Amino acid sequence: MAASPAIVWFRRDLRLGDHPALLEAADRAGSAVALYVLDDALRDRSGAPRLDFLYGCLRALDDQLGGRLLVVHGDPVDAVPRVARAFGAGSVHVSADAGPYGRRRDERVEQALGDVELVRTGSPYAVTPGRVTKDDGTPFKVFTPFSRAWARHGWRAPASTSKSTVEWVDPGDKSGGPRRVRVPTAPAHSATLPEPGERAALEHWSDFLEGPLRDYKRDRDKPGVDGTSRMSAYLRWGCVHPRTLLADLAGHSGDGPDTYRTELAWRDFYADVLWNQPRTARENFNERFDAIEHDSGPHADEHHRAWAEGRTGFPIVDAGMRQLLAEGWVHNRVRMIVASFYAKDLHLPWWRGARHFMQHLVDGDLASNQHGWQWTAGSGTDASPYFRVFNPTTQAEKFDPTGDYVRKYVPELRGIEGKKVHQPQDNPPNGYPTPIVDHAHERQVALDRYNKIKA
Repeated sequence: MAASPAIVWFRRDLRLGDHPALLEAADRAGSAVALYVLDDALRDRSGAPRLDFLYGCLRALDDQLGGRLLVVHGDPVDAVPRVARAFGAGSVHVSADAGPYGRRRDERVEQALGDVELVRTGSPYAVTPGRVTKDDGTPFKVFTPFSRAWARHGWRAPASTSKSTVEWVDPGDKSGGPRRVRVPTAPAHSATLPEPGERAALEHWSDFLEGPLRDYKRDRDKPGVDGTSRMSAYLRWGCVHPRTLLADLAGHSGDGPDTYRTELAWRDFYADVLWNQPRTARENFNERFDAIEHDSGPHADEHHRAWAEGRTGFPIVDAGMRQLLAEGWVHNRVRMIVASFYAKDLHLPWWRGARHFMQHLVDGDLASNQHGWQWTAGSGTDASPYFRVFNPTTQAEKFDPTGDYVRKYVPELRGIEGKKVHQPQDNPPNGYPTPIVDHAHERQVALDRYNKIKA
């Protein structure tokens, strides 16, 4: 073992390729301890699907490292300095965390490390939050000008890293410190999840490049078509870096790659918004919406349960919510439809629906989830104006014209052919509920409430 190894503390970067922190660790020490801390402050906020995928990614990383991933359980403020002392480490290397909790945690860890330096290199984003600003140095609040500045700013080429970038220290060589633990088993759940880990991420990405990418712009809004990349869970846990994806996209031309780059820009934009305004993880970006009226009480609670269980009587909404339970994932167009229904037909607060998503999504990302919900609810950046209320039936007929998506997730409706499946009210099959609200009426209620808070 080297006299003074580095610690590489993995968090949202569970890979060995394109990992800048490994280069910095190699430059500082040559040898490194691979560390992951099971932090209950994060685990307690995560639903079973996300934990299951995380644990699978940790096992895959440990396999890549030949069993040399040191997993410990505890508060990182205590555990990371103890691991550093146990190995006599001279530095601890991380990918910078842009989230509110992660930033506070890292500041406390840095203080607790004392003379051992916490070195932040790179981040989970193509461009680290806070770096893309207006000419006057202030942050963007609207996506389109941000995306233009983001493209002009550019990003580094992928880092050339692998298992052999550093010499990995055997965790058994430590003297004292927190006990090594096995990667846990996630709580039981019913979702069918993607294969975890870096290798699976790269294989999945390769399949997308060779297939759906070309028609991505045309097909990405069609939930009944396999037209999206489904890379969100891999990006969430850093099984692949967005820079790797952008580098690969540079070798492709056309509307599909251009549109996909824009989606990666949205991811960076929402992370930037949360970086600059951490309060928006729980509060309205547009504070005017603090005054809007929401439904509450037992009737509202029953509406929430009907929505969460996929029994609203609106087929596209029910299909989306059942897909969430079945796969830990929902098609993005459908996420907007079900969120609009929740906020503007059921008049429930966006943060309650967002919390349900975070409990069930395998790709649950605080910045993207919370600000996606706010966009739809009307209280966020680039807000879909509150008076724009998605009609779930017309949305379904437009984006699921064959009805295949609904029939896949709502078996009660499989006997109805074509797009008639979106309006089963005239002859509802046994076991399928009638609509729990009248959309036209609730749309007017939403507009009336919005008009009360208009400036």
